[in-house]
Amino acid sequence: MGNYSKQREEILNVVKEMRNHPTAEEIYIEVKTKNLSASKSTVYRNLNYLLEEGILKKISVVSGPDKYDYYMEDHSHVVCKNCGRVMDFKHKILNKNTVKEIEEKTDIIVDLNGIVIEGICKE
Repeated sequence: MGNYSKQREEILNVVKEMRNHPTAEEIYIEVKTKNLSASKSTVYRNLNYLLEEGILKKISVVSGPDKYDYYMEDHSHVVCKNCGRVMDFKHKILNKNTVKEIEEKTDIIVDLNGIVIEGICKE
């Protein structure tokens, strides 16, 4: 994880503890609630670092700000287009033949961890 940073470790621990796909703002608020010494820019900078290092994933949400995920096992996300709620969804959606066909037709390498299914939740 590059040069060690106590603040980065604390921010990562906050994301791990939240487990609800928090936004950067929610992470910052939780950092402040825990009386950790990190400015908003420090939180954002460290979130970007953790993304670049592959320690966190970012989930883009149409109806609001990006959300962050620490759960790195293969899984997809289901996102409510109205409220922005994000839920983990463990399922093999694409088989190898489908992935190969997509890659051949689009010239894009498919990232199966990046699948986001959108819909509208009951709430």
